[in-house]
Amino acid sequence: MNSRLKSLSAAILCGALITQLSACGTIFYPERRGQISGQIDPGVAILNGIGLLIFIIPGLIAFGIDFTTGAIYLPGGKYSVAPETLQQAVDADGRVDTAALQHILKQELGKDLPLAQARQIKADSTTQLAKLQLTGRG
Repeated sequence: MNSRLKSLSAAILCGALITQLSACGTIFYPERRGQISGQIDPGVAILNGIGLLIFIIPGLIAFGIDFTTGAIYLPGGKYSVAPETLQQAVDADGRVDTAALQHILKQELGKDLPLAQARQIKADSTTQLAKLQLTGRG
């Protein structure tokens, strides 16, 4: 029974590692996460395709993760910043410090973006997303 539990836990661990390590775009371009659509990056698609040729399941998982996270798409003139970096501008109550956000965006993107008219949209507010004609994830 104990050896059976060890084999099961080893199989679960291996499956989790394969899932995490098989998405090439997510590994190589973490700053692209959060994109909804765009032109597909041929390099990422080829690497995922190689995974698909070698092992079917990890290749499918790689494509699934990259499409879900948006890491397979080229930036195409749009800029993206990792959510962890942007989190530095949010206080404990969920309010955004616009000066800190503007500093982060200038540092990450090299652009001075005006934030005087910026609005904060809560991720769980589908009504606000619908007004802006955006779709939520999940």
